[in-house]
Amino acid sequence: MAYYNGRSGFMAGIPTVTKNLIIINLIMFVATLISEDFMIGTFAMFFPASPFFRWWQVLTHMFMHGGFWHIFFNMYTLFIFGSALENAIGSKKFLVFYFLTGLGAVALHTGVEYLQALSYASAQNTAALQALYRTPVLGASGAIYGVLIGYAMMYPDSVLTLIFPPVSLKAKWFVLIFAGIELVTGVTGTAEGIAHFAHLGGMLIGWLVMLYWKKSHKLWDRDSWF
Repeated sequence: MAYYNGRSGFMAGIPTVTKNLIIINLIMFVATLISEDFMIGTFAMFFPASPFFRWWQVLTHMFMHGGFWHIFFNMYTLFIFGSALENAIGSKKFLVFYFLTGLGAVALHTGVEYLQALSYASAQNTAALQALYRTPVLGASGAIYGVLIGYAMMYPDSVLTLIFPPVSLKAKWFVLIFAGIELVTGVTGTAEGIAHFAHLGGMLIGWLVMLYWKKSHKLWDRDSWF
């Protein structure tokens, strides 16, 4: 279900914050296609000890993507589940939730990188340490995973069906499975090139915020955040 404001067109039925998040992500993606080195070097997130780190990357990395399928799946998920969540809790509250989960994602990811940096420094593994400093993280996935767990906590028994494989499960089980996969792949180091702990950070903060709103009876109060 979506609000109708009397305007026609595909984007007209998408709630305000979700729509604008998608638009900003698309603009940043087109800019990255035009000038990839500049955009990634300036707006992706680097480890704070890296010479490439800039303070604004903590926020801007959430609007950067590394390829078509990366942005496609993130924006498709945001469109489906972000719209439902925003319509349920209100635009202002959803915006707060989205950025909190995104910040939680980068916080956990950076914390894991810090432990890796300590390990590399202790082992005098200069090559690995320099590689960590040069490797950016980018994407909305951490916040998207937060949106997924937010949706699952509001509608735990809604049935979701994957396109491939065509499996149908309740939302609560899908989210638990995703969390388990991210934890296992993150700890074991499989599926390199994916910030698994960022995904887990987004889910953790999303779960904590939704749990707080539920327990304090503020979940359905659109004007009460904390």
